[in-house]
Amino acid sequence: MRKSSLKRATAETEVFVEVNLDGTGEHKIDTGIGFFDHMLELFSKHSNIDLTVKVKGDTHIDYHHTVEDTAIVLGQCILGALGDKKGINRYGFFLLPMDETLIECAMDLSGRTYFNYDVAYFTDKAGEFDVELVEEFFRAFSDNLKANIHIVKRFGKNTHHIAEAVFKAVARSLRMAVSVVGEGIPSTKGVI
Repeated sequence: MRKSSLKRATAETEVFVEVNLDGTGEHKIDTGIGFFDHMLELFSKHSNIDLTVKVKGDTHIDYHHTVEDTAIVLGQCILGALGDKKGINRYGFFLLPMDETLIECAMDLSGRTYFNYDVAYFTDKAGEFDVELVEEFFRAFSDNLKANIHIVKRFGKNTHHIAEAVFKAVARSLRMAVSVVGEGIPSTKGVI
């Protein structure tokens, strides 16, 4: 089983994450931010990654540190669970429709970080959650997973739908990328 867990404590947050890449999407999420919990729950479900996330953050200031630090630990945890990456598909792609919204995600678990986020919102918040934090989350996630991730909104007007579709599209792309499809390293270099 490809599993990993990690704790990270700073003056701003205490984050614990545990993943099982070969899971069924079971999850236990508590970040102290309702909308963010919802996003991580559906991320787990649509990636088929069993996910435990427990966070104590300085949410009395705002949600930025909690969201970014969770992404840092989640990216590092998944990278750890991937080990030497032997046999993985490496690439993942998904085009996710959600009502009026259509989000595209493509990723490469190449060991090289690049992040592109071409997603515009029509409002600044989904409930009390600043939707600009979705980009911050996936930038930190990409950096710490050492992945190349492109996220593009093709259509969408409803802020909640757009944010949710982004998380689902990334989850489905990740599900494809981490899936085991062979035995060797998926690169002519012999290492990724």
